[in-house]
Amino acid sequence: MNKDRYVAYVGTYTHGTSVGIHIYDVDVEEGSMTERKVIPINNPSHLTVSADGKFLYSIADEGVAAFKVLPDGDLEAINEKWIGGMRGCYVDVDRENRYLFVGGYHDGRVTMMRLNEDGSIGEIADGIFHTGMGRSIAERNYRPHVNCVKLTPKQYYLCAVDGGLDQVKIYQIDYEKGKMKIADILREHLESSPRMIRFTPDGNYAYVLCEESNEVDVYTYACTPQGPEFERIQSVPTVDEEEKINCGASGMEVSQDGRYLFCSNAGANSVIIYAINQENGELTMICDSKISGDYPKSIAVFPDGQHFVSLNHDTNEIMTFHVDYEKKYFLMKGRPIAIDQPNCIHIHKLSQ
Repeated sequence: MNKDRYVAYVGTYTHGTSVGIHIYDVDVEEGSMTERKVIPINNPSHLTVSADGKFLYSIADEGVAAFKVLPDGDLEAINEKWIGGMRGCYVDVDRENRYLFVGGYHDGRVTMMRLNEDGSIGEIADGIFHTGMGRSIAERNYRPHVNCVKLTPKQYYLCAVDGGLDQVKIYQIDYEKGKMKIADILREHLESSPRMIRFTPDGNYAYVLCEESNEVDVYTYACTPQGPEFERIQSVPTVDEEEKINCGASGMEVSQDGRYLFCSNAGANSVIIYAINQENGELTMICDSKISGDYPKSIAVFPDGQHFVSLNHDTNEIMTFHVDYEKKYFLMKGRPIAIDQPNCIHIHKLSQ
């Protein structure tokens, strides 16, 4: 039987020595990554791969960029498009490769871009600016900042996580007309600054990571004929109370088997792992440990669930860890990988 092959795409800021998207060969069983090459692009601060594995889409200074994913995982540039607003910070794509969705941190805009059959990015289909003010006018979260855009499991709705308004706006997607309209709003705790949302593989539960309040809000989720239904059932801290002052929750991912949730914390420079109750979606902390690096901005869980990586933005490195769920700890595996200002990572399974 052929062994599954994986690559990892790591987006960086290119203010320093990095020049774009770093491609790594991934050995899942060993929990290791080996750099292969770098694809030039300006500040690819977030990226994603289409569901069919044929295309990669990335944020760029020019707007958004499209690449063809070659059989060995290499990337071939297709095109770039302006998004109709200020620089974006997050991208998501629907399973049918019809539209690319872009979140704008700087201008609070959600943009819907058409995609062509060849994977290239087309024109703007729709765009919505968030309006209003958060409660803390003197602080940085006083105006709209869209941190994350994520489609719901059945792809009918788009969740736009706004850290400035302390809200997650839920938009209904009209794929035929290329339009978005508001369907619901999740109102997070005041001054919590929600940063991202993730769903379990079965689509029954959603988790919202709140940066400033350092917590994860747990929701049940259902897609009903009346619309999307979210119900908050739990809030759990990502750090101890005394650590909150100089800390911000930074990254969150669900393991592929849906059994565990991983969160990273900047300032505390730690990762916490929760077990997901398979009956009700609630979280129970398994282990919490420092990662010996500064600003773990993003994390990724390996497909086997036994390893994870932390992208330490301020110490310019990627660290790999092995998890022992039974004994409730994780340990660093191998030496850190040097990389300048890593921001995001996507682990991609190559076609056989």
